[in-house]
Amino acid sequence: MSRRRIAVIECPEEIPCNPCETACPQDAIKVGQPITHRPHLDAQRCMGCGLCVAACPGLAIFMVDIKDNDQAEVTFPYEFLPLPEPGDTVTAVNREGISLGTAQVKARWQPKGADGTYLVTIALPAALAAEARGIRRPSCDN
Repeated sequence: MSRRRIAVIECPEEIPCNPCETACPQDAIKVGQPITHRPHLDAQRCMGCGLCVAACPGLAIFMVDIKDNDQAEVTFPYEFLPLPEPGDTVTAVNREGISLGTAQVKARWQPKGADGTYLVTIALPAALAAEARGIRRPSCDN
């Protein structure tokens, strides 16, 4: 079953922070009062634009899109140079940096007003999408 790209929030701490809420043009993210509440996503309102992903200073938001063919795409913030190129083969890693398997870079872009943060989308088996949070470039695999 095909699904649409949707934000996933993994905000681990209750800290005074709400850039994701202010960045969302659909009002799909609510922090509320007090500002230390963890953000809540209204999945019905999320359009998968990625503005919240780039706005989160804690790098705690990413997007997942499960495809029909047991493949998925995961989009996450990327703040390193050089930037990966579409078509690059990379290693998908989890939040702890542990290798999950091979992935292919599908896209990279910088949302308007992202202040230096790029978003990178990788394609990988759908079974890995729940854990993939970033990449390791081939030159870093040694």
